[in-house]
Amino acid sequence: MGPDDPVEVIVAEREYLTVAEALRLVLDGVPVLPAGTVPILDALGMVLAEAVVAQDSLPPFANSAMDGYAVRAADVAPAGAGSPVELRVVADIAAGSWPESVVTPGTAARIMTGAPLPAGADAVIPVEDTSEAWRSEDRSLPERVQVYRAVQAGDYVRHPGEDIAAGAVVLPAGHRLRPQEIGVLASLGIGQVPVVCRPRVGILATGDELIGVDEALRPGKIRNSNSYAQTAQVLALGARPVNLGIAGDTEADVRARLQAGLDAGVDLFVSSAGVSVGAYDVVKRVLEQAGNVGFWRVRMRPGKPLAFGRYQGVPYLGLPGNPVSAMVSFERFARPAMLKMAGHTRLDRPQVVVVLQEAIESDGRESYIRAIVSPAAGGGYQAVTTGGQGSHIMTSLVRANALLIVPEGVRQVPAGTHLEAMMLDWPAEVF
Repeated sequence: MGPDDPVEVIVAEREYLTVAEALRLVLDGVPVLPAGTVPILDALGMVLAEAVVAQDSLPPFANSAMDGYAVRAADVAPAGAGSPVELRVVADIAAGSWPESVVTPGTAARIMTGAPLPAGADAVIPVEDTSEAWRSEDRSLPERVQVYRAVQAGDYVRHPGEDIAAGAVVLPAGHRLRPQEIGVLASLGIGQVPVVCRPRVGILATGDELIGVDEALRPGKIRNSNSYAQTAQVLALGARPVNLGIAGDTEADVRARLQAGLDAGVDLFVSSAGVSVGAYDVVKRVLEQAGNVGFWRVRMRPGKPLAFGRYQGVPYLGLPGNPVSAMVSFERFARPAMLKMAGHTRLDRPQVVVVLQEAIESDGRESYIRAIVSPAAGGGYQAVTTGGQGSHIMTSLVRANALLIVPEGVRQVPAGTHLEAMMLDWPAEVF
């Protein structure tokens, strides 16, 4: 979908969309953001914009995997038959130093973990297999050492390029950076990382009934929870929220809030409420006048009204106002859209098949039932619901670690039914 494609035309023939249809339109309507270069720690959770090629080998030189003695394997071969071998100690090699001594026949060099292997040596004997009093506080260098076991050439040696060879592609473009990738980049001397930019997401709540979180309740008012919930959802994805506050039920206020988002350079608007058919849903009027936004009814529970398109060229996603509906709709539409924008290719949460432990009812829409998934005694997973499923009951979402997906057209789901569960968190018992 391009900036001038009218979403209204796309959906005019079918006012009610399936979840899959609506998701396809949303994903088709958001771009992958351009690349930028960020400091290495800022890249955590981001997606590489180009492949990383190693300029150095890792390890860069042969080094010891143990505290012990660098030896010639041929010299200590008799120790394998139960006869200790005595060697003259010619050097003490610490990590960070570079050895000048050479291990010749009949000699050894004490060596620390990570220290470079000296010339002439081809193996390391762990200190525990020698006569050195390594448990003593006095670790003065002995003149001679006895070795009690044999080793093969290469034993306890980390070889150059054993992990990464210079010139190798270490990480491909499109790879998500976790802590372990950050460690690899650091070991290769890469302090600035080319990544797909994080989306800047403008968060807008609408409605005269909303007041700030620190305000005392007054008749007819409720605190603005959606802005905080959606901001937290954005932060959890590693994106950058821009809080646009609360827009009252006037077109001027809505326009002013959206203009603030444009001024802040947001890549996506996410609003809650104001996109249904109520007399005070002024957001819809503003978007119809100054945007290119379609208004849909999605066959989904919780959640049904949804708006998507562009407002002055910026993708815009309008969610329902009820708090659970807003969060679940965010999961199904905003989350994958933001992941795509950030360069990710895996857009869905993990799903597992569960056995339902109680009978539940649906209304025929594709339903997302708040539930607790846990390992079943005989293997696999089981699920129970977390209580009331009303779109205003946030505590049942707090107790849930998954959303059970009841397919469209199904109204009665008996106990024992196998369902797909979208995992919000993994059960603690799995770890």
